[in-house]
Amino acid sequence: MLIDAIVVDVGESLRELRCAAAERFVKHGVSMTQIHVLRQLEQHGAMSMSHMADLLDVSVSNATGLIDRMVEHGLVERVGLPDDRRVVMIRPSVQGQQALDDADGIKLDRIRAICERLDEAQLQRITMAIADVRGAIAAEVEAGDRATTN
Repeated sequence: MLIDAIVVDVGESLRELRCAAAERFVKHGVSMTQIHVLRQLEQHGAMSMSHMADLLDVSVSNATGLIDRMVEHGLVERVGLPDDRRVVMIRPSVQGQQALDDADGIKLDRIRAICERLDEAQLQRITMAIADVRGAIAAEVEAGDRATTN
């Protein structure tokens, strides 16, 4: 019961922060799908069009159309591999990375403002709880990595 309450509360809080950042993207004409592509590139680094299509669970032609629009908006760039000109990699452009940084800055500013509403004792409790959660996340990620390699 306590875990369910935590999951609901954390989920709602994360949604509110994500929406605040996403609203800024949308105001600048960047779609949620394009945001997702930028986040995938941020997480995994430069990748081929086929790998991006796999991550998005779309055909290569659909991914190509999406990436074409993102190139037009200056959010991503295509780069060829020097040793194999047939392979084209996609990576965030400077403008695309700046858009991600801006969105992260909005979330961090909001978290900072929220924390400023708390007293010292509350902040210390949160700090200890977050340390516990980070340790549990690390253990869960490690367990998940072991499960996928076996």
